[in-house]
Amino acid sequence: MWLLKLSWKNMWRNRNRTAITMTAVFFSVILSILTNSLQEGVFDNLIKNVVSFYSGYIQIHKTGYWDEQILDNTFENSQELQDQILQLENIDAVTPRLESFALASSDTLTKGCMVIGILPGKEDAITQLKNKVTEGNYLSDGDLGIMMGEGLARRLKLELKDSVVLIGQGYHGAMAVGKYPITGILSFGQPEMNDQSLYMTLANAQVLYSAENRLTSYVIGLENTNDLDPTAENIRSSLGDGYETMTWEEMMPEVVQHIRTDKGSMVIIQLVLYMLIAFGIFGTLLMMMVERKYEMGMLVAIGMKKFKLMQVMMLESLFTVLSGCILGILASIPIVVYLYKYPIRFKGQLAEVYEEFGFEAIFPTSTNPEIFLNQGILVLILGLILSLYPIVKIARINPVNAMKK
Repeated sequence: MWLLKLSWKNMWRNRNRTAITMTAVFFSVILSILTNSLQEGVFDNLIKNVVSFYSGYIQIHKTGYWDEQILDNTFENSQELQDQILQLENIDAVTPRLESFALASSDTLTKGCMVIGILPGKEDAITQLKNKVTEGNYLSDGDLGIMMGEGLARRLKLELKDSVVLIGQGYHGAMAVGKYPITGILSFGQPEMNDQSLYMTLANAQVLYSAENRLTSYVIGLENTNDLDPTAENIRSSLGDGYETMTWEEMMPEVVQHIRTDKGSMVIIQLVLYMLIAFGIFGTLLMMMVERKYEMGMLVAIGMKKFKLMQVMMLESLFTVLSGCILGILASIPIVVYLYKYPIRFKGQLAEVYEEFGFEAIFPTSTNPEIFLNQGILVLILGLILSLYPIVKIARINPVNAMKK
């Protein structure tokens, strides 16, 4: 107990020196947390844009549909099948879709688009599609109109309440032609979605494509997205060989590859960051040992055991580094939360580069509590490892040489 009291008093005997060491640890923790929070936030936002806005985390198709995405590879909608899926663990929602391509025309302008037939209420429960409506109204059951991405509307020079003509090929080669009023304009974070998405009710899509009661997919909503693969495997086992169950990672391998490449690059950046943090903390410890060299030599000379002195120094380092880590974590919380609510947005040419690759030019942070805890512990361990330097110096100290000025 007396060692703890002595260490705590020694820590504050020179407040400026302690403050400098704590400040080095304090800013190291903040920098480490911000870097990792931004990294996780960017990847989470990318997955949210690409996955939850459209594809969902899991989709169920007729076997073979993904390799040949045509209406002839659709399956019949079944309430019994939906109920069977909903009974499985970690699944909280199922929504049916009918998707196909069509040419959207207005006067002399024509653009290819993806037509997505949905049940408005169930779709919104999984993808929060209603939140993407920037003009007009969200679809309702029985609505005869359509919603389209703002990029598609801009390219066709269409506005709210204008009409668009759709031309495509329906089920078993039937002709698919229809004219629909625009009742809503959508804005997605993913530019590709803005430029080619067109939504209508499932009933309208089935009539347009002559595919009565036919579906291309069930989109699955999960209670816990971390259990993605086990849930998908559970669905496969339950449904058998007649259906294919695919996770978003299987449907979009290019996005997974992009994330893995970026994470690999971030590992190098993080190593450099931790090196800078280590040098910052080590510099303050080195300065402390130079200032206290005389004191250490005198304590050993008057009879204090080196082992006891090493214990006191280790406890001082623990108190100093731990205090800096706790203060750093507390100070980083409001910064991370602010950047989560008001993320960094890029504009100009840099934003155009991101959009060319299909990504939203936005850098939010992640508020995952594990980031704060993990980075705080990592800097604490790093600080304690560096604190071994003063311990080694004490073990080798020569009292006569240490007290020479």
